[in-house]
Amino acid sequence: MSSRSELVTDAVLREWGLPAPGDSKKSRGEIVIVGGARSSPGAVILAGEAALRVGAGRVALAVPGSIDAHVGIALPEAGIYALPDDADAPLEGRLGEHLGSADAVLIGPGFDDPAETRATVLAVADTAPACLVLDAFAVGVLPDIDRSALPDTMILTANKEEAAILLGRPLADGDDPTDLLEIARRFDAVVSCYGLTARPDGRSWRIDEGGPGLGTSGSGDVRAGAIAGFAARGVEPERAAVWGAWAHARAGTRLSERIGLGFLARELAAELTPTMKDVLAA
Repeated sequence: MSSRSELVTDAVLREWGLPAPGDSKKSRGEIVIVGGARSSPGAVILAGEAALRVGAGRVALAVPGSIDAHVGIALPEAGIYALPDDADAPLEGRLGEHLGSADAVLIGPGFDDPAETRATVLAVADTAPACLVLDAFAVGVLPDIDRSALPDTMILTANKEEAAILLGRPLADGDDPTDLLEIARRFDAVVSCYGLTARPDGRSWRIDEGGPGLGTSGSGDVRAGAIAGFAARGVEPERAAVWGAWAHARAGTRLSERIGLGFLARELAAELTPTMKDVLAA
């Protein structure tokens, strides 16, 4: 028996609204993004820009020491931390303090080693972040981690392959949220997969936006960064996931209409801000 998801419309998002921006960057939330590798340094940059584009006040990137200087130059708006060479090492000092005090922590964009990713997820969890957002490899290693070791508030941003790992079988085709709801209950987390978002209590939302242009390198990093950025602003986890997935998809629709297939993920990130402005100002 299939479940029905609530359709996300402009009217729904306007009714939800967003937290007031306040009078400084500190009032719009702080996010730390943990990820990156020599083979994929751009992922954390795209995620960081997306978080800023949806209104997060302060962004820091924690990346391997082999790329920290390069990443810092590419995204000068972000603070930069070097991760320990040993992924099993505790995250102490300024980085540990920053992770523990951040409004949201995103782990995964650009990571390319499952064992190191798992160790980093556990090390970050030990700092007790308020909200943990897992993406890419950090989603894929979740079945090997005791749920009780992770924060209560958690958002999973999965593609279909990663969701299938969590489910233990391929997802059913179509817009039926049953499989996603099972994942949400199993891992006690909000789960967002493409146009569907589910929470453990059985509620789900559907987004009818996007198109084939979103299937471009780095697109998922933008989506994860947007979701984490909304969470850092203080938006409730399920609404942060919906807002981020919707803004990402609507930005794709707008770019497809304006320039056609072949836009870049960095253009998606830049399109997030006017996308939000238009729906909230209507």
